[in-house]
Amino acid sequence: MTNITDLGVAAIRDGVAAGQFSAVEVAEAFNANVAAAQSALNAFIVATPEKAIEAAKAVDAARSAGQALGPMAGVPIGMKDLFATEGVQTTAASRMLECFVPHYESTVSRKLWEAGAGMLGKLNLDQFAMGSSNESSYFGNVISPWQRRGSNAQLTPGGSSGGSSAAIAARLAPAATGTDTGGSIRQPAAYTGTVGIKPTYGRCSRWGVVAYASSLDQAGSMARDVTDCSIMLEAMAGFDPKDSTSLDLAVPAWTASLSGDLKGKKVGIPREYRVDGMPAEVDAIWEQGIAWAKDAGAEVVEVSLPHTKYALAAYYIIAPAEASSNLARYDGVRYGLRDLPDGAGLQDMYAATRAAGFGDEVKRRILIGTYVLSAGFYDAYYTQAQKVRTLISQDFAKAFEQVDVLLTPTAPSAAFALGENVDDPLSMYLNDVFTVPASLAGLPAMSVPAGLDAQGLPLGLQIIGRPLDEQGVLNAGLAIEARAGFTAKPEKWW
Repeated sequence: MTNITDLGVAAIRDGVAAGQFSAVEVAEAFNANVAAAQSALNAFIVATPEKAIEAAKAVDAARSAGQALGPMAGVPIGMKDLFATEGVQTTAASRMLECFVPHYESTVSRKLWEAGAGMLGKLNLDQFAMGSSNESSYFGNVISPWQRRGSNAQLTPGGSSGGSSAAIAARLAPAATGTDTGGSIRQPAAYTGTVGIKPTYGRCSRWGVVAYASSLDQAGSMARDVTDCSIMLEAMAGFDPKDSTSLDLAVPAWTASLSGDLKGKKVGIPREYRVDGMPAEVDAIWEQGIAWAKDAGAEVVEVSLPHTKYALAAYYIIAPAEASSNLARYDGVRYGLRDLPDGAGLQDMYAATRAAGFGDEVKRRILIGTYVLSAGFYDAYYTQAQKVRTLISQDFAKAFEQVDVLLTPTAPSAAFALGENVDDPLSMYLNDVFTVPASLAGLPAMSVPAGLDAQGLPLGLQIIGRPLDEQGVLNAGLAIEARAGFTAKPEKWW
């Protein structure tokens, strides 16, 4: 029999429903993998094997009683440690929230538990989701299970959802939640040979999710194939009256409507994404993706997104500005860390708490955000960035008058070594060059693994769709996935 931990969401759910194995057997197998890999990969901040077993027993009991099972029944998943989980530590990978144990459940996690999923644990990430390499976590770096051929150098699993991508690639979980502000689902997926989708802004509730940049943050699903991502996203999505940005729309039956046939569809290729210095291998895999789209029946059309070159600059004004506002609540008064030096006054406590509770990258973004929102600079920076954001959204709208989806690389390179860019924030920010524009426009976008580079590391292709057209994105992703035939997985060394 196939190793249970090599199975994905659909195979596990269907196998449990058919009685091929029990949900408890599945949970025990993944719990064992989590424990065995933790010291080497550091993918989890806290493991919750008892939660996985508890949910599995409930599914097995329901099946025995002949009750209907949910769409995620028997599937144990990893939960990114930005989602509040009742009774379980929720840290945002920070010292500030190291001891925070919520008395409530985020809407997304609650929906997943109601669908029959169980929790393997809380996944590591860049602190407060600020980072592209998972090197800013207070709980230490996440190590990618992938290695370059002939090298044992530790590689980044991407960020900020690096714990999620590493866990899926290493077979510690069949799927995981992620959040995407500027590419934090798609870039880690590309680096680890997994699939990740960021839906349209507002599709998934942000209630109970630790905020980074409120107008950009969006939860999404990560798994090993497009179908599994679709199943999980259906379970996660939906209107939430507790979230003012939640879209009051029914969740479509994306999985039932999946089709890799792109006949009659037009796939756009943005000319501005052919950036200077792009590695030849990334360009080659993009050209291969174009050929696969044509093979699936699509017509390929070159389009222009003229304001793309301003996207990163606008993003790194808007996101830090919102972060400086959102993180102002961590002051040592209401919850989280409190650093109160002897004889300190209120202002001293604020300063000491924030100095001790935030890491360097978080402080950097708070400083940037506070600066661009300050008197005298608000109009010069923040207002201008918001105007650029509008122009970028208009570029996409014009492109979608000609095409159904866009196809681009996900990241400008394969995974890099930990420590390689840590002292160069600008180089680190450039990792998001292909993912940020879709985030600024609030569009659905996903990454699908397309092949390996010369060093044996995964490369991903990104599909971007119209607002609310997750179906078109998933279908195009399925077409690419079928033709790429990506079955590579990291050789186990941990």
